[in-house]
Amino acid sequence: MTPELIKGAGSPEQLGATITPDGVNFAVYSEAATTIWVSLYDEADSEIGRFALDGRADNIWYGLIGGIGAGAKYGLRADGRYDPDQGYFFDPHKLLVDPYARRLDRVFVRSPRLRLPREDAVDTAPLIPKAIVTAPSEKLASPRRKAPQSFYELNVRGFTMRHPSVQGPLRGTIAGLTTKRVVDHFRYLGIDTVQLMPTAAWIDEGHLPALGLTNAWGYNPVAYFAVDPRLAPRGPQELRHMTDVYRKAGISVILDVVYNHTGEGDAQGPMLSMMGLDAHTYYRFVEVDGKQQLVNDTGTGNTLRCDHPAVQRLVIESLRYYVQELGVSGFRFDLAPILGREPGFNPDAEMLKAIKADPVLSKSILVAEPWDPGPGGYQLGRFGKEFHEHNDTYRDQVRSFWRGDRGKVGALAGKVAGSAEIFDFPGRKPSAGVNMLAVHDGFTLRDLVSYSDKHNEANGEDNRDGHDNNYSWNSGVEGPTDDPAINQQRSRDVRAMLATLFLSRGLVLIQQGDEMGRTQQGNNNAYAQDNEITWVDWESADGALVDFVAAVNAFRRAHPVITHDHFLTGQVKNGIRDVTWLHPDGREMTDGDWNEDGGSVLGMWLQSASEELIVWFNRRMEPVLAHLPDGEWTVGLVSDDQAHVAVADQAATLPPRSVTVLVKADEAAATVEDGAATDALADEALSET
Repeated sequence: MTPELIKGAGSPEQLGATITPDGVNFAVYSEAATTIWVSLYDEADSEIGRFALDGRADNIWYGLIGGIGAGAKYGLRADGRYDPDQGYFFDPHKLLVDPYARRLDRVFVRSPRLRLPREDAVDTAPLIPKAIVTAPSEKLASPRRKAPQSFYELNVRGFTMRHPSVQGPLRGTIAGLTTKRVVDHFRYLGIDTVQLMPTAAWIDEGHLPALGLTNAWGYNPVAYFAVDPRLAPRGPQELRHMTDVYRKAGISVILDVVYNHTGEGDAQGPMLSMMGLDAHTYYRFVEVDGKQQLVNDTGTGNTLRCDHPAVQRLVIESLRYYVQELGVSGFRFDLAPILGREPGFNPDAEMLKAIKADPVLSKSILVAEPWDPGPGGYQLGRFGKEFHEHNDTYRDQVRSFWRGDRGKVGALAGKVAGSAEIFDFPGRKPSAGVNMLAVHDGFTLRDLVSYSDKHNEANGEDNRDGHDNNYSWNSGVEGPTDDPAINQQRSRDVRAMLATLFLSRGLVLIQQGDEMGRTQQGNNNAYAQDNEITWVDWESADGALVDFVAAVNAFRRAHPVITHDHFLTGQVKNGIRDVTWLHPDGREMTDGDWNEDGGSVLGMWLQSASEELIVWFNRRMEPVLAHLPDGEWTVGLVSDDQAHVAVADQAATLPPRSVTVLVKADEAAATVEDGAATDALADEALSET
């Protein structure tokens, strides 16, 4: 059939492309456009029809095109005022991607022709991905989502490109994550929530092509509904299949989403979608010297206008799509304060209220990265009881303690006790905080103990990019070394920090490969390294470290006194004191001990009605004799796999640079049983390492 516009038959109810019995209904929001067209394309990428939408209601342009259905390829064009100095960029030569497109036929590629001014413009259709009309998926019944305990952050391409069980075209794709050995790896580690770095279709930053680099992370999205074709070449059902597989394995999948800017950049950036449809609706502007300039609270050239109802609808409906049709269990919001900017941050902003009140999203896992680069952008602790929040103070203070910075014993205690100074407000618990040692934007854990300084030369910016203050150390040599003593020390430090993480109040997050000693060669901002720098090297994995992470996570889960979701206060309730902080002399810590500049050893004596254990943190380079409370104590866990902890005469010898857990004798049997269960799972899991 020949496509044709059925005049007067369209509907503004549902934005995007919606299949109906009579064809496909198109609806697009734009306040400033004077005309919106739908351009249709055949398999040869030739335009076979251009139809002006004939309906308009409440700034929604709509129309019904007959003779087409699922699989039809299309793009949008918009006309209106062209005045870049005032924030108007309408140009019918520019083919635009529908903000509600569910699937694209190719990836975004930069070209100077995408940003030519209207007077010099050429048809950009050959350069722009075409949206593919898709039938809706069967909606999932709202599954009961268990509360998360541990997150594993991964980059789809980086995680799968070198995985030995992921072969051929599956490498670098979401489908590659569904192989049995990949799923078994997470089961063996005891991870309950996998967090995928951005999957929405993205474009490279403007300076990367000239350097021969590409965006490896995906934090430069263009089309929020569409999974990038690199990750899901056969369409969004690849993500749905993955979430189905992981749900059956008892693992939730959440997405890292970037509702703070798009890859269209500043006023000189490529015209790809919303900038050409109605920049003032979708982006924030500010007047400067009589001109309208894009606000840059994200450091990327533009900022999403999250206080506009059309943007709020876009965000809410795309989030619901991922939950209901693709089976996602929740989201980690990148630069989350942007969601609440009006323009300053408001924790009760309409966007945040809408997410919290939505009947679907309110039941999902919600995680905020609670800072952005804009004025007043650091908002840790202000997202409310519905959200978990990344806790960078945990990262910095724990790193600082293990690096050996002076006067850090008290800070360590505050962090492992749940960061009450940040989260202990009505309705919130330690689980509000997501504790982490390393994430994608920074050193890997191995590099943290191997480099005192960043080494980002491969990024082509003369090592200017990336954080300068990493609280890192190199153990005597910068970078790789053949010195066995230094390598042993680095391994010991990594294990001590991982044990600290898993034995703290709050949720746990580890990034891909930190459980196996992955390095990025000192690069702490590897966003443009879609190569061996970010691809996990499975062949070189430290299998013993993988086993340790699995064991310490199993230990954590087996002892509720560690994971109880209340802040450690030292107060007595029902005759039991939840925590007593111990000096290695065996006495309770005093004000003088807390203020001792060189304090390096701390005991955390945890008690509940059913169990008692002591976690000892020793950052000294030599063994320390720690005196113990009355009772019979046995060794439950030691971070240093080369050390033996002797317990005798109410004292334990703590190995250098280690975390040691002692369990009251009544609990020893439970610990042994838990260890046996972990070994059984190890036998069952098919671990590459």
